Amino acid sequence: MSDAQRQAHARSLRDPRGFWAEAAEDIEWLRRSRAVIDETRAPRVAWFPGAMLNTCSNALDLHVLAGRGEQAALVWDSPVTGELRRTTYRELQERVARFAGALAGLGVEPGDRVLLFLPMLPEAVIGMLATARLGAVHFMVSDACSAGELAQCIQQAAPKVVLAASCATLPGGVVPLAPQLERAFEMTSQRPRHCVVLQRAQAPASLVAGRDVDWREAEARAEPAACVPVEAKAPLYILQTAGTTGTPKTIVRDGGGHAVALKWSLRRVFGIAPGEVFWAASDLASGVGHSYAVYAPLLLGCTTILYAGEPVGTPDAGAFWRVVEQHRVNAMLAAPAALRAIRREDPGARRLEGRDLACLRALFLAGERADSESVSWAERALRVPVIEAWWQAETSLPIAASCVGLGPARVRRGSVGRPVPGFDVRVLGDDGEELPRGASGHLVLKLPLPPGCTTALWQNDEGFARSYLARFPGFYETGDGGSLDEEGQVFVLGRTHDVIEVAGQRVFAGAIEEVLAAHPDVAECAVIGMSDTRKGHLLLAFVVLERGVARDAPALEAELVARVRERIGAVAALERICVVEKLPKTRAGSVPRSTLRKIADGEPWRTPAGLEDPSALAALRAALARLAPRS
Repeated sequence: MSDAQRQAHARSLRDPRGFWAEAAEDIEWLRRSRAVIDETRAPRVAWFPGAMLNTCSNALDLHVLAGRGEQAALVWDSPVTGELRRTTYRELQERVARFAGALAGLGVEPGDRVLLFLPMLPEAVIGMLATARLGAVHFMVSDACSAGELAQCIQQAAPKVVLAASCATLPGGVVPLAPQLERAFEMTSQRPRHCVVLQRAQAPASLVAGRDVDWREAEARAEPAACVPVEAKAPLYILQTAGTTGTPKTIVRDGGGHAVALKWSLRRVFGIAPGEVFWAASDLASGVGHSYAVYAPLLLGCTTILYAGEPVGTPDAGAFWRVVEQHRVNAMLAAPAALRAIRREDPGARRLEGRDLACLRALFLAGERADSESVSWAERALRVPVIEAWWQAETSLPIAASCVGLGPARVRRGSVGRPVPGFDVRVLGDDGEELPRGASGHLVLKLPLPPGCTTALWQNDEGFARSYLARFPGFYETGDGGSLDEEGQVFVLGRTHDVIEVAGQRVFAGAIEEVLAAHPDVAECAVIGMSDTRKGHLLLAFVVLERGVARDAPALEAELVARVRERIGAVAALERICVVEKLPKTRAGSVPRSTLRKIADGEPWRTPAGLEDPSALAALRAALARLAPRS
């Protein structure tokens, strides 16, 4: 960690009010706060109480007034449809203001909910910002979710208006979305007054008279709407987490703290300046997509890339590098799963040959733990720092990282860096006592959390306290396990519900996965504990091999078992190894290990919310069935 990051972090804990008051000077306030933080209802706090702002004004109008009107705000790149669209700040501001007028004409007022069921399109960003312009609350739902998931979101949010596209375009073809929306409406008692439908040429939808409105027609005839002043503590959006434990949560993001934290973080954590190009290769419906594909770049006056493609297959494993070169990306953020997929398809980095990537200064990774082999591969191929960051949808910004905006990157492999200013990371044992440096336990955050972090679940205050605050009073429970070393570097070993007890000893699945992933034939893996009456659990690894690798199963198993025993110890002896074509993952890139455990143990289970490819679960079950019975 640079001296500047160390000093900034120390100051943020010593004088949080002064630190964040200074950061708040970068925001256009319509009314200043009477205090920096209100802790009268602790542990639930409010940042910048009494302040008024409008996030859309800060993201668009402010930059147009400052002379950035002709700079690109959004670049939409769709390799599937062959379209490329650049939208300037002036154009985006005009479209958002006009669409906000259309929403106002449909009765949307401050505090109302607007649900978005849209693919990766510029109109998704327009819908989010137009909702924010009116002081309403947006709720983005992935276009890949099931009708049942969509119905639950509609029931929960009770939106006044739904924004939807007629279809999504995927590498495998066109997927009509209107039928799915209709099925969702049939499953819920909450019906919106109106649906605004973006008709796409690939598959237009039939509109329901009296309810449905054509997006382009509504936008064309509307009068531009002005920005509505909103209290800093009021919700900007709600967002459903991926639900890797099988229980998704709907988090609430306040407007004031969110704007301060994200604008500060893009400068100081990611090292980006106004006018530069930032690319978060993430689904817009995810926490990362909200924070760093939409709000942070626009708040800072940058150009953000919306890439409607895949890391491989659109058309090949060089897709990401084509985007970086063509759009002169200065820093990008991707999921480790995307990096592993690219490495698996192109282990020799041939797709990078001849590319001019001198613009790229750093690649950041967020999501599941990044395996060291893929990180080392990317560093050699790209010749830039590859920085693993640790955060959660609940925090909106990284908890730990190497903050390149506060000094040169100092990456320690295996670590996610030191805590980002504002976060006081501690390691506690099961009894709540703080553990010494180097010991593994529960990673927690001392309260209060910095601005931008979730302080509530939607209409579920008790659920928030029970999920995050109850177990360790005075701390926020991240649900991750790990350690801090003597220098304060954070090491994340995985979710605490993924800790496996074997013969009375606790083993982190993440530690075993790191060893397995280092094997040259292994592309990625996931480790779970199968129930066993004698040992408590037996260790089972699901392994995906590198592209083109064909191994004798017994020989591969012997090598992997020996590696784990040598590097972790006899207690971590793998009992079974199951080779699969791919791992099931949520749209955030996480493997739903709790579901895999239930499948392996023969227990009842249901498909987790937000699963990207449900067929991967069926393939995994078939592979398990082919394993020889345990002796």
